[in-house]
Amino acid sequence: MARVRNIKRILVVDDDAAFCRYLHNILSRTRYTVHLARSGEEALDSIDEVKPDLVILDLVLPDINGLEVLSRIRQRPENVPVIMLSGYGQTSAVVMAMKLGARDFLNKPFYPAELEASIEKVFAGSRGPAATRKLPQKFAPETENFEFIFGHSQKMKDVKSIIEQVADTDITVLLRGGSGTGKDLAARMIYAISSRRDRPYVKVNCAALPEELLESELFGYEKGAFTGAQRRKPGKFEFANSGTVLLDEISEMKPSLQAKLLQVLQDGHFSPLGGAEEIKVDVRIIAATNRNLERRVRDGRFREDLFYRLNVVTIQLPALRERREEIPQLIEFFLEKYVKQYEKPPRTFSDATLRFFNRYHWPGNIRELENICKRFVILGNESAICAGMKMPAGEAAGAVIGGETDVTPLKEVGRQAAHKAETELIRHVLDRTRWNRRETSRILQISYKALLYKIKSSGLDKADAT
Repeated sequence: MARVRNIKRILVVDDDAAFCRYLHNILSRTRYTVHLARSGEEALDSIDEVKPDLVILDLVLPDINGLEVLSRIRQRPENVPVIMLSGYGQTSAVVMAMKLGARDFLNKPFYPAELEASIEKVFAGSRGPAATRKLPQKFAPETENFEFIFGHSQKMKDVKSIIEQVADTDITVLLRGGSGTGKDLAARMIYAISSRRDRPYVKVNCAALPEELLESELFGYEKGAFTGAQRRKPGKFEFANSGTVLLDEISEMKPSLQAKLLQVLQDGHFSPLGGAEEIKVDVRIIAATNRNLERRVRDGRFREDLFYRLNVVTIQLPALRERREEIPQLIEFFLEKYVKQYEKPPRTFSDATLRFFNRYHWPGNIRELENICKRFVILGNESAICAGMKMPAGEAAGAVIGGETDVTPLKEVGRQAAHKAETELIRHVLDRTRWNRRETSRILQISYKALLYKIKSSGLDKADAT
């Protein structure tokens, strides 16, 4: 007698009849037996009869909230795995679903390949033997005192709570916040407490390389793919297989590369430059940006479908000026760190300088505070270090620095006014050209490099993040 093939049974729970038929057609064509339920109660009643190997469950149902259905399924002795679906992209719902035990979470609409990849991952278990092998410590990011960094304000405690709930899943996370707010630290914490912590962690700065180099850096190339390609080179995604990739400054990636990244997010496949065959990888992706991605989508600079694939769980890192209560502890932490590193005598800021720090607007956030502490440890000149810090308009005069009242000189007032006028002109032209920096430099008759410097020094790069 022929051996009966073990066909997996999937229970799809969704009140949209057309969507149910769509999933039924997709999954029935592969190797699954599909059963449908149109409500939460129907789904719970069907489990005993269907005995599914997997439940695909919508978040919004007509009778019971999908999270409640998930909770009741997880309490049953069968321990059936669940993939949650949602058309709303709510971070809180994703976090709660994972906390309740969902194996994966997909935002509607999704591509069939995405669903198939998610199902295969669930049926494959954790990630196979590769996930348990220890790798050299060189793969791990720098060890950080996460409890200290994320534990001194309610806003950062909230960030830490979300990180802890999503870390041990494979959900794509989008980290948002200004430069220097701690996005890189948040990514490292996600990795450090995840089940992938013994696998590679790779960070790629999407703004640091031109498009052609970034493509080969991410996806690799085959021998002979271009002049000088004398041997095959694996890309970061291949190197990080079964690990984690942080795509920093994701907003700067060009549209052609965005399309290729979208494929990796959808089904884990990509082709290296000059390659005829696709490579499949299992990589957890974390993306970070200080830009307004919604605006870039509207302007046609960022793919809408990629934005929705990245924006499954969003973690917003607050600016330092929004959590000033952390400043004393951070100063103590950084001073102690660099006193040890540079073998310098202990340093402390005066009370007057600490009061000034508490009023300062910190455009560079924690990174700026850390650099100030580092310079103070090395140079020891408190007044000189603080003199370069610019207060917002209307607050500079009479600022207390280094124990003395510093009344802004008339020449400095004129310089600040000229700087403000220049900044407003650059902002105006950038808006006119829809942030085409090369066109802006041509109109203003300055070099492209000079324009980039002025944009950064005047804080306009952060204006694009709002």
